[in-house]
This record gives sequence, C-alpha cells and structure tokens, in this order.
Amino acid sequence: MKKIIAILVFTTLAFTGFSQEDEEASQKSNIQTYTPSKLLKKGQWDIKWFNNLYTETQKIEGGIKSDKPRETYFTSSIDIFTGVSENSKINVGLLAEIRSNVVGGRDALDVFSFDGEAGTARSGLTSIAPVIKFNPLKNVSNFTVQSAFHIPLISAESDTNGVFLDQTAFTFQNRFFYDYTLPSGNWQLFTELNTEYNFGDDDSFANNTFVLAPGVFMSYFPSDKSTVLGFVQHFQRIGDFDQDFTALGFGGKYQLSKTLNLEALYSKFIRGENTGLGQSFNIGLRALF
Repeated sequence: MKKIIAILVFTTLAFTGFSQEDEEASQKSNIQTYTPSKLLKKGQWDIKWFNNLYTETQKIEGGIKSDKPRETYFTSSIDIFTGVSENSKINVGLLAEIRSNVVGGRDALDVFSFDGEAGTARSGLTSIAPVIKFNPLKNVSNFTVQSAFHIPLISAESDTNGVFLDQTAFTFQNRFFYDYTLPSGNWQLFTELNTEYNFGDDDSFANNTFVLAPGVFMSYFPSDKSTVLGFVQHFQRIGDFDQDFTALGFGGKYQLSKTLNLEALYSKFIRGENTGLGQSFNIGLRALF
C-alpha cells in the first residue's frame, strides 16, 4: 500500500519582530523556553525520543470513503542536536527512524511485537538524516530553519506480500519554526511550515513529489512546568503522487526535572484524499542539558 506516516507536521504564519531575550528566557522552564524555534548554546545537547502510533480502519480515495481491515504504523524517532556556535546561531544533529507496521486486521498493539510475520508485518531502522538548524534573521531569535537530508536504509518499500514499511526516495527537508509568547506569559503560539522534495527512486511512491505541511499549536501554561495545547495540521503532497490530509489534536507537556520533559499528543484525521482516516497517539521524552 502506498502510504506515508504522519509525524507531527505543522505551519508557519506571518510573524512580527518579537524577540525573546536570553535573560528573560533564563527565568522560564525548558518547556517554555526551548521550543523548536529556540537554538541551543554552544556545548548544549538536546536529545528527543518521540513515538508515534497511527492506526486506521477507514480510507478515502477518489472522494469515496470506505472501511478496511485495520492497519497500524508505528514510528520511533531519535533526534540529537548540539550547539556549535558561540552566538547560538547554528545547531547540528542527526535524526534516525525505526518503524514497525502491521496490516491485515491485526491488533494495533501488535506493532510492538516486531515479529515480521509474513504478509502482515515489517519493521526495522528505515532512515537517517544529518541536519543543520540555524537562525537566518539577526533580530528575530525565535525564528529558525532546520534543513535535513533523509537517507533511506531499506531497498524496497513493500515486500512480496505487499506490506509497506517506508519510502525509499531520498528527502531534502526544510522546516521553518516560529513562536510568539503573548504579553501575559501564559499563552504561546508556535507555528511550523514543513517542506520536502522527494527524489532518487523511480520505484518509490514518493518519487518526484513535493510536500507542504503547515501546522499551528496554541499552548497554555497553567504552571511554569506544564502546558496544555491544541493544534491543527495539514499535509499536502503534489507531483507524481498526490495526497493530502488534515488533522486536529490536543496534548500536553510536563517538565519532570531540570533535564527531562515528557510530552503526549493525540490527533484525529478528519479529512483527506488518497490516505487513511485514522488517529495517532504520540509520546515523547526529551533531555536537554
């Protein structure tokens, strides 16, 4: 099956010149200060383990919605970043993804068995990506760009039984981040625009396609160590294979310690074309030191 897994993809909005000073940020918790828009200082490390379980029993193709046997796609990603510049303008890192997929009506939690059962399951390390993150605007410290080159580590998207694992096309990805904290300090708007160009494998469903994936998160901080949030995401693929979907969701974050943060999110796919209509459950653990 020709499939792409949604992993948190968001949007960018027109932004103001608001800038958060380091002195002010130092008085806040990590979950308030170190959004994806914020770059690390030289010598700092940011390690995030994020897990996404997407499951579906419906699909929509040609505008027609229909039921289908359950399919479940699990992605576990490791993102590692460190600051390398004295002025906190450049971070470098490495991204890696492990996937486990089950089809044919199997239970959603079967993705954690990693059994590779013929005709219903596949799993493995599917891609790695070197990445650079930088601040292109001198006076807007909370606007950053993240560029990554995703290298596939598998030779075939689907096995002989038709079980899909991941795309085999290369991906050049650019993500644009911006956040704005309202004057009260209790509300924060975070936006992202994810762009991708997929290429390099004529057998890949994603080959010669472009992706635009905007999203908006609105967070409320009931305390300096916790936040609750709601979000909307859209994904649009154009090119040799067209696909789109829109999802709504909610979640929260909690700072377990000065170093560790916990994140949990839920999203529901409310519409789309050439895609499944399912839901995703996400949990992440982040260490920043």
